[in-house]
Amino acid sequence: MSSKRQAIIVGAGIAGLATAIRLAVQGWQVQVFEGNSYPGGKLSWFEQDGYAFDAGPSLFTQPQYIEDLFALANEPTQDYFQYVQSDVACRYFFANGKHVTAWADHDKFAADMETQLGEPAANVHAYLQRSATTYNKIGKLFVEKSLRHWRQFSWKEVATAIRHSSKSLLMGSLNAYNEQAFTTKEAVQMFNRYATYNGSNPYKAPGMLSLIPHLELNEGTFYPKGGMISITNALHRLAEKKGVQFHFNSKVERIIESAGKAEGVVVNGRNIMADLIVSNADVYFTYKHLLRNEIAAQKVLKQERSSSALIFYWGIKQSFPQLGLHNIFFSDNYAEEFRHLFQTKTFYQDPTVYINITSKMESGQAPEGKENWFVMINAPANVGQPWSEWIPEARQRIISKLSKHLQCDVASLIETEAVLDPVTIEQRTASYMGSLYGTSSNSRMAAFLRHANDSAQIQGLYFVGGSVHPGGGIPLCMQSAAITANLIQTQNKLHHAAHH
Repeated sequence: MSSKRQAIIVGAGIAGLATAIRLAVQGWQVQVFEGNSYPGGKLSWFEQDGYAFDAGPSLFTQPQYIEDLFALANEPTQDYFQYVQSDVACRYFFANGKHVTAWADHDKFAADMETQLGEPAANVHAYLQRSATTYNKIGKLFVEKSLRHWRQFSWKEVATAIRHSSKSLLMGSLNAYNEQAFTTKEAVQMFNRYATYNGSNPYKAPGMLSLIPHLELNEGTFYPKGGMISITNALHRLAEKKGVQFHFNSKVERIIESAGKAEGVVVNGRNIMADLIVSNADVYFTYKHLLRNEIAAQKVLKQERSSSALIFYWGIKQSFPQLGLHNIFFSDNYAEEFRHLFQTKTFYQDPTVYINITSKMESGQAPEGKENWFVMINAPANVGQPWSEWIPEARQRIISKLSKHLQCDVASLIETEAVLDPVTIEQRTASYMGSLYGTSSNSRMAAFLRHANDSAQIQGLYFVGGSVHPGGGIPLCMQSAAITANLIQTQNKLHHAAHH
């Protein structure tokens, strides 16, 4: 064994990969154990009948967090990974036939909102300005620090955050906030959608989520060349270059804990010891199965679970010039759709449909003249619903909705198909109930109640990924890795100081 201190990471999701790189740079000997045969967790990929599909997250924002990681590792990003900025964030289609293009250029976007919807351009500009302020003065503080270690916060930062926290951001819902900001119901619906970025309900989640549009509409959306999988591949390659050892098809059965300290893991019946353990598995799963701590697991479940997804991967034998990389076909009644998802745990008969088409960005993603459609609707968390009956019904509704909007028979254009549903998501990624983001943000305090990045009870145990602070999605997973690595570094320094 090397004289370096040993770290074990459970799971090779994006946050696990980023943490492995950061710890290797700090001088740890890092081993990653992953149950699947591939890295990336939800950020995976497959090919079928000549069509390439990114299987999981499809939106790429805040590339600076990936750049930071490469800079830290002293490696040039462009040798591993390249990306371009998109000139359109998303194309929106409403039930009443109206449509809007969310241009990256604010003036063009605001003008389109005014022409297409009758929403005054000034309202759009003002909203984006407020969104930027909320993110920079409040949100940034929150996503870049551990909430459990409040001593890290400077009083000046906290005072600024408090000064910018209005009642409507903290006490009211995102929908109420948006209704005050806009005059048209389409604009309200467009900006309510951002609650779904962390699996929440805009009629319950706080107005604070109005900082999310800042990332997409002010900072911009990007496209990684080769599709989203190139992010996974770049991080995996960088980790290997830094000496991280990967063990695939190696499911961690248990975390070994003794006298309040994490000491190793059990894999294939073998004990592997280490100085610290970082779990990139869903935090509920970590407590219930890896630590066998039913009480702590139940505590996690006190928070409402986030929504899940139903995804169809379709090879479409035609191209649609009116569609872009990201497209949304809205439901006729958003409030009803969310009531179904969160209260009755069912699908609404007119779901909002999201389509991601990477073949719009580069060739090689689909055969010539054809398109690879990633078609997703929000789904309730899995509580044992009759999915085998529901999925074909949902598929039919999606097809008839798209056929109406696109004025063609979509069903006849599907050459190949694959499906991902809440049950499969739960099986593949150990995300309890298939929830994509662990807990939802459907309460005022939800953000503050997300699980911390280190354990208060077990020394040497840390948590990263979408089910813990600061939340789900690629940028936040990258941040959870940064927060955790910083905690480890600080605690390590204190440990050394105490022993010398």
